[in-house]
Amino acid sequence: MMEDIRAGKVNCVIVKDLSRLGRDYIEAGRLIQKTFPAFHVRFIAVTDNFDSQTADFNTKSLILPVKNFINDSYCRDISIKVKSHQKTKREQGKFIGAFAVYGYRKSKEDKNKLCIDSYAAEVVRKIFAWKQEGMSTLAIAQRLNGLGILSPMEYKKSLGERFSTGFRTNITAKWSAVAVKRILTNEIYTGVMVQGKHEKVNYKVNKTIVKPREEWVRVEGTHEAVISPEDFAIVQKLLQVDTRAKAGAECAHLFSGLLFCGDCKEPMIRRVNRYKDGSKVYFICPTRNRGQGCTRHSILEETLKTVVFRVLQVYVSVFLDTKSLMEYIREMQVDFEEVSRFDKEMERLQKEQENYMDLMAGMYGDLKTGLLTEEDFRSFGAIYKKQYEETKKAIGKQEEMVKQLFRNGIASGVRLERFRETMELTSLDRDTLLSFISRIEVFEGKKVYVEFQGKEEFYKYLEGSDCINGKNAKKRSRAVYRSSRAYLECRDLCQTIRGLSWTEK
Repeated sequence: MMEDIRAGKVNCVIVKDLSRLGRDYIEAGRLIQKTFPAFHVRFIAVTDNFDSQTADFNTKSLILPVKNFINDSYCRDISIKVKSHQKTKREQGKFIGAFAVYGYRKSKEDKNKLCIDSYAAEVVRKIFAWKQEGMSTLAIAQRLNGLGILSPMEYKKSLGERFSTGFRTNITAKWSAVAVKRILTNEIYTGVMVQGKHEKVNYKVNKTIVKPREEWVRVEGTHEAVISPEDFAIVQKLLQVDTRAKAGAECAHLFSGLLFCGDCKEPMIRRVNRYKDGSKVYFICPTRNRGQGCTRHSILEETLKTVVFRVLQVYVSVFLDTKSLMEYIREMQVDFEEVSRFDKEMERLQKEQENYMDLMAGMYGDLKTGLLTEEDFRSFGAIYKKQYEETKKAIGKQEEMVKQLFRNGIASGVRLERFRETMELTSLDRDTLLSFISRIEVFEGKKVYVEFQGKEEFYKYLEGSDCINGKNAKKRSRAVYRSSRAYLECRDLCQTIRGLSWTEK
């Protein structure tokens, strides 16, 4: 319409009312009072009884701006109400997106609840598994395209959904490294609803900004998980380091993302020395390789495999050497005695909170009867309100600590199942490494430092915990551990807990 007005094709604009022209107070006023007169265009708003050709000065200068301002305010109020409603739904863990994330679909019974899409969820599991095997995001995308698996956009279109995205670059959307990484970093696959990552600048500007991570809305346990929290955490660590495969290879080497120089902490690089009769594979410090200091820290791949494999055997044997220790581990998964103590503390805090409520309620009666002056009423009211809010925060922290206890117990149970599956540790593979080891560091003299997953739980298993009542439990745990065959070999690990130093010998 504006193009036709500038071209001189239009001499009159008619609308039902002023809000149909626009709800932006400034823009609507500019059009009516500047743009239209400049191009000799007559403007008529039927239900508002406004005609620019016959309107007097008061109508144009007073009534028109007021009506435009009211229309603008209505738009702002609607925006505030919509945002408030969306925030409430997010905090309740309800999904409010237009389309479900790849791997899920909206429930037919409740559109705000996510259900697993079996086909897409299996693709997501493969993506996480391939990443743990050492594949890069680009290699994963290429494999998916090679297998003919539809990209998230094409899959949604195949289901009849009118899905569009700004990430599309070709006629048929393909998998890309960016799309794969977007899946690998999405916490929603662990059963946690994460929303509110973006927001519009305001209701007048059609532009979104990225919100800080601490302002995202996270609600746990809102839907069924596709990926376990342990596997998700492992992948996040791998994404922080370079796990690219060498030229011509699809997967990175066995220790990719886990092996670091003990001094400069840089990821070590793999080198192959070829001879007439064969070749030797070893790892060296990248800082030294660039000539920027540090030392070589060279270690043969086979030597490293032997050391790490032996350390893992010792680590696993500590847990699985006797049935008594296995029973003790099961008992320690969730400490109900500690949960009980938290419950008692929360009960005390809740009574204290109720007491402050009663005091504040009683003050109103004292104010009416004249026992309290208005100044004292405000003064004491502020004190009681502050104490009430502090007690409320304390209760929230206690509840979070109880939740953390159960989360730790569940995580310990998952690790225990993996220990059971690995009772006969006969070979070293990447899945075993990622399940038990978080970091490997190599020092000069071929000394190797291994850091295990779940060091805190390991410490509790070996030495006992303050959460367990009674001295007999601690004595029993120590006795069972010391009687195990692995005790002498693992005594350094028991002392440091953090890891195990092992020489080539």
